[in-house]
Amino acid sequence: MEQATLLGTHESTAIKLSINGKDHSLNVEPWVVLLDALREYLSLTGTKKGCDHGQCGACTVLINGKRINSCLTLAVMHEGDEITTIEGIGSSDNLHPLQQAFIDHDAFQCGYCTPGQICSAIGLLSENKVKTTADIRELMSGNLCRCGAYQNIVAAIKQVKGNIAE
Repeated sequence: MEQATLLGTHESTAIKLSINGKDHSLNVEPWVVLLDALREYLSLTGTKKGCDHGQCGACTVLINGKRINSCLTLAVMHEGDEITTIEGIGSSDNLHPLQQAFIDHDAFQCGYCTPGQICSAIGLLSENKVKTTADIRELMSGNLCRCGAYQNIVAAIKQVKGNIAE
């Protein structure tokens, strides 16, 4: 009796991804998650691997402007999408307003979660759902900070958003 294999022949798939405004051609196995494609295939290590289960938000990137946990989506699913990682947000000479606000409010300590926090906050602000401080806390709840810089993260987002009711 022949035994079937679930993973098939282990052949890679050629894909093209648009990341931070640049096109990249990759050969990846179909089960490679976007996080691993970014970090292992393209050396874009700003996006962090935390829990690998979509529970911490360290791997948050923007797909067509919407925040997503890159550990929960396959790289092959994102051909034709515009992927933005922390490396594509601002530069050392020209910081994004959220990057500057994180500095202004000391909204990071160890810095491990900061790339995901910033990407998530950019997505959050573009969703235009924030009316109160409680909204920020709720809508950022998928991004964990082990150092406990939550108040400072909220203050940074409030600085950029402006006109937030308590």
